[in-house]
Amino acid sequence: SSGISAQQALAARGGRQVGKMGIDIEAGGRVKSKARVSKSANPYVRLLCKLYKFLSRRTESKFNKVILKRLNMTRKSKPPLSIQKLAKLMAGKDGKIAVVVGPVTDDKRLYEVPKLSICALRFTETARASIAKAGGECLTFDKLAMRSPLGKGTVLLRGPVKARQ
Repeated sequence: SSGISAQQALAARGGRQVGKMGIDIEAGGRVKSKARVSKSANPYVRLLCKLYKFLSRRTESKFNKVILKRLNMTRKSKPPLSIQKLAKLMAGKDGKIAVVVGPVTDDKRLYEVPKLSICALRFTETARASIAKAGGECLTFDKLAMRSPLGKGTVLLRGPVKARQ
């Protein structure tokens, strides 16, 4: 023992009390949350996730962040959207690209399919045929990233999540 008290030692260290190291957690603790990662075995979806992860990190665009989030969603959260609903939502939005993170299905009730540019994860064969017949185009997400990396000139749509079975 050197003969100095605890108070003198504390004063010698600059007046602050040194305790155990740790994390200063407020009441309730801290919550660590990780972003959901797609469990899809589909290599195309996995590559798209990598591409949009890069784009969302390197650009200021909120569009890319939303696409990445939706690509990583469960299959239930990526419901299909019919051409009829798409045509209704895209009315008056000429020259814009409709973006659907999910499948686009055909609708027999729609006789006249308007000319549309649609980007989706998947198209049914009949939907692809009717879009092409109307003079529209079916895009993939990698083509969309080349054409519009910041999401300019696009309309982001989603299927009815509540209508799923």
